[in-house]
Amino acid sequence: QWVNQSFNAIVNYTNRSGDAPITPSQLGTAYVSATTGAVVTALGLKSLTKHLPALIGRYVPFAAVAAANCINIPLMRQRELKLGIPVTDENGNRLGESTAAAQKAIFQVVVSRIGMAAPAMAIPPVIMNMLEKRAFLKRYPYLNAPLQVGLVGLCLVFATPLCCALFPQKSSMPVSSLEPEVQDQIRKKDPWLETVYFNKGL
Repeated sequence: QWVNQSFNAIVNYTNRSGDAPITPSQLGTAYVSATTGAVVTALGLKSLTKHLPALIGRYVPFAAVAAANCINIPLMRQRELKLGIPVTDENGNRLGESTAAAQKAIFQVVVSRIGMAAPAMAIPPVIMNMLEKRAFLKRYPYLNAPLQVGLVGLCLVFATPLCCALFPQKSSMPVSSLEPEVQDQIRKKDPWLETVYFNKGL
């Protein structure tokens, strides 16, 4: 779990939006809080499987992954939530930094990541549960692991690009949804501008 969440933390940091500077100590704090929070949540949910039916227990890892994403991504990108991310007009001219845009960007990324994991963690458990009740896997138990890995891989091949495409990389939002001070800043530059754009990250 720790290695997995450490990998996720690196992915979340390197694919962030914005260019707000971050010191090594701030990065270290974000990493420790993100990985610790995600691991504790995942292990806590995993401990519930002991008292649940087998099929329901198979879905606990998905709940753990979803919860971990909800913790890991915002914590690794917390500087964006504090300082904002750049918002631009349709031509790419920078108009300011917005925390409201950062919140929307991070929300979209969290939804995308959970969507990526959903098919791979929802479909194989049903199929494996059916196969385990039949004579096939009892006769060939060594096929259990390869089948699970193959099913997960097949799901990820389709789910990853589809969920990356759920929201445009260059996202947009109305100027009226930004913080009042950012709205004022933009109105001074372009009084008629109605929509701003931002990079949501991955």
